[in-house]
Amino acid sequence: MPTKLELAVYGILCATPEELDALRARLQLALEPERHGPTQVFRGEHDGQELVLALSGMGKVNAAAAATVLMSLFSPKALIFSGVAGGLDPELPVGSVLFADRLAIHDYGLVSGGAFTPVAYGTIPIGAPRLSTLPPVEPEVAVNFAALVEAVAHRLETPVRLGGVVTGDYFLNCGATRQQLRADFGADAIDMESGAVSQVARAWGAPLYVIRTLSDLAGEESHLTYPQMAAMAAHNSALCVDELLRLLVAA
Repeated sequence: MPTKLELAVYGILCATPEELDALRARLQLALEPERHGPTQVFRGEHDGQELVLALSGMGKVNAAAAATVLMSLFSPKALIFSGVAGGLDPELPVGSVLFADRLAIHDYGLVSGGAFTPVAYGTIPIGAPRLSTLPPVEPEVAVNFAALVEAVAHRLETPVRLGGVVTGDYFLNCGATRQQLRADFGADAIDMESGAVSQVARAWGAPLYVIRTLSDLAGEESHLTYPQMAAMAAHNSALCVDELLRLLVAA
């Protein structure tokens, strides 16, 4: 069991060093991390509230493992996942910020007759209904995100909005697949971690706030635009994490 000194009010996760650097530039964090297995955890505070930040690494397994470390060792009352994502909505420009009001893993399901059918994560795939809509986040998360849109919209030069995020264990560099995911789920972005973290948060009874900035349009040009845009996108997400913490502390 964690000791009183190890408890934290908020747990924050990011997947890449660029995202970590952007968050460290805005949050008061320890210079050196603790190491819990492969997971690096930085302690810090925001407006007098204790927080912990974990660098998870990319992908669903890494993200779920890091989220479990934070929940089991530090018992945060809320999790925040910050970082970049690939855009699925062609109307949203690079740099747009999405607060996930709908979220799901889309690459879990059944393969039969040469075709893949996605189903809700964790259910027995045989006989399960096809996943066709993204489940909404908890009402308190949606309410706080609506307030966050109002708080940060004037501070960013790109659109800020609520949107749906799908998670899969691959980097999408295919225009046809992008269009199909958009049509199948009405999703606005794709990432490799958020859906897995949502499973952990739900299991522990903690709300999850997913903040994603579009680093590219997830199509054939992704490999050209991602390296140039990742740092800017991470900066936008980190600014929103900073403001979200202010809102949560004041609530």
